[in-house]
Amino acid sequence: MTAQIIGDKPNTYAFTKALGESALVTEGGCLPIVVIRPSIVVAAWREPLPGWLENLNGPTGIVAGAGKGVLRTVYCKREKIADLVPVDIPINLAIAAAWKIASQPSNAIPVYNCTSGSINPIRWGQLETMGMAAIRKYPMENVLWYPGGSYKESALLNTICQLIFHSLPAYMMDSMAYLMGKKPVMVRVVEKMHKAQKAIEYFATNEWKWSNDNVEKLNKELTEVDRRTFNFDLSDLNWPDFIAVYVKGTRQFVFKEDLSTLDEARKHTDKMFWVEKCLQIVFFIVFGQLFTWLFC
Repeated sequence: MTAQIIGDKPNTYAFTKALGESALVTEGGCLPIVVIRPSIVVAAWREPLPGWLENLNGPTGIVAGAGKGVLRTVYCKREKIADLVPVDIPINLAIAAAWKIASQPSNAIPVYNCTSGSINPIRWGQLETMGMAAIRKYPMENVLWYPGGSYKESALLNTICQLIFHSLPAYMMDSMAYLMGKKPVMVRVVEKMHKAQKAIEYFATNEWKWSNDNVEKLNKELTEVDRRTFNFDLSDLNWPDFIAVYVKGTRQFVFKEDLSTLDEARKHTDKMFWVEKCLQIVFFIVFGQLFTWLFC
C-alpha cells in the first residue's frame, strides 16, 4: 500500500515533505510563507556546539556503525555528490528568510534550496576516505571490530557483503550470547542498521543539481553583522575538518562518550587491529591448506 500512496517518491519522508509544500500552496492564502529545502542534514558546524546532533538519521547511522566496527559495507556511488548540510545552516537560513518575507511580502511562495553541492561540493568517495580517517583518529569506545570496510558500487555485491560481514557475524554473536545466558541483541542491531542504510541508498546513488540563487541573493541583502550571526554560507566550510568534528560529535552526543576516554579507546582499537590481522592470517593459512588438499 505504501508504494501505491507515495508513487515515485523514494520514501515516506520525501513524500510527506512534498505533501506539506502542496498544502501550503493550496491552503496558505495570504499568509507570509517561505519554503526551506535542506538536502541531507548532518551534525552542526558551529551552533549550538560543533558536531552537535541527537539522532542516528541519515549518514550519522553510517558514521556510528562504522565507528563501532559493525558496518563493513555500504551501497553507494563514489563519484556522486553527497549534498550534506550542517544542521545549523538551514536553521539560520530559516530565520533570515522569515525576516525577508515579513519585511518584503511576496505573492508567490519563495523557495530556498539549502544545499552544498552547487557551492562547496563533496563526493561520497571523499566522504568515505575522510570519514574513515577521522573514525580511526577519534575512535569510539569498546569497538566490536577494527573500523574498516568500504563502499560497494554494485547492489548485488553489497547484499552479499551484508550477509557475510553483517548478518552472519550477528547470528553467531547472538548464538554465543544465548548459550552464555545473555540477551541476544546483534541481529536486531544489524537489521536496524540495514533499514537505515536502505533509506539513504537512493540519495547515495543519485545526485541532483539545485539552484541556490535565492539563497545567495538573500545573503547579499543581510548586513555584515547579520551574515556572521545568521551564517548560512557554506563556501568557507572545510570538509576534512568538519568530518572530523562530525565523528567526534557522534561519539560525544549520540554515544555519550566523553572525549577524555580517547586514549583508552585508541588502545582498544589498536588491539582490535592486531586481532583482525591475526584472524586474517589464520584464515589465509586454512584457506591455503584447503585449496592444496582439494586441488593438489
